[in-house]
Amino acid sequence: MPAIFDALPGYEVPVGGIAKGLEQMWADTSAAGREAPAAEDGKATQVNLVLHLGLNTTVPDAEEQFQVARRFSQRYPSRVVVLCPQEDATGAAGMRAKVYGECFLGKSKADKRCVEFVMLSYPRAVREHLENQVSICLSTDLPLYYWPHRFSSTAHLADYRYLLTRANRILIDSAVAPPGAMTFAWPRPAAVRDLVLARLLPVRQSLGQFLSRYAMDVLSAGLQSVTLTHAPALAPEGAVLLAWLQERLTQCGEQGATFTAAPLAAGAAGSFALSFNYEGIKFFRWSGDLATHLAQFEADFGTARTTLPSSVALLVPEAALSEAMFF
Repeated sequence: MPAIFDALPGYEVPVGGIAKGLEQMWADTSAAGREAPAAEDGKATQVNLVLHLGLNTTVPDAEEQFQVARRFSQRYPSRVVVLCPQEDATGAAGMRAKVYGECFLGKSKADKRCVEFVMLSYPRAVREHLENQVSICLSTDLPLYYWPHRFSSTAHLADYRYLLTRANRILIDSAVAPPGAMTFAWPRPAAVRDLVLARLLPVRQSLGQFLSRYAMDVLSAGLQSVTLTHAPALAPEGAVLLAWLQERLTQCGEQGATFTAAPLAAGAAGSFALSFNYEGIKFFRWSGDLATHLAQFEADFGTARTTLPSSVALLVPEAALSEAMFF
């Protein structure tokens, strides 16, 4: 983790002098002729976001997630605290801090949005002091969102009860989370959001809009099985999408159908292929290719065959972050 801390942008400040370090950073930025917040912009921050990089995070991955948080903050001005744990359990190196800030112009020159990052590197031996330091770094009276990324085990998550209990939302990416993360005994399960489900929003909307034209009993009557095949790299998305479909079809009155997810056949093109299999002549099929953004619906629910070309995409990471945080 020292390599990650060193690779992230910003300049190092004393852990006890983070507030002064931020003030000096903006003073230096303004003196250099770059955009900096004016005094009246000091309350423009909208949210606190804690990005907690687990021990399975690599340097390139950490830099990528930093940029996701940076792009998110262009839309929602944020105080972002990035936590970088160290594997060294001795605590000899102690805690280190870094600050980084940047301002962006919004829809007009008068719409200036500024983001502040505080990076904290800490050995696990001083973890009990981390919560106090994080609370000092956060902007008061603003909602807090906690994003633990690539933790090595769910047991390590349990060590951060302050963040788990105080956060408005806890953002977990089940595609890179440790086994059992989505069934972990969260202190507040209702606050947990899966980033995989969030980035599937355009897919869920497209399927929902097409199927909503049919009555619930038409969708559920005679349904024997639902099969979703997916590209091997999209196994987490396939599992989450299938679970969402099962939940929605159960609400429509479906009982007894089997739901199966499996990889696409070797060499098969596309990203997803979905089929509803019924008794008799009814059927529903959908396929989507994220590389070409092309999708197609085919259905016959006993009235007439329908074929409809469509599009398919996943939300970009910063959009998925805001979807999981606010909706």
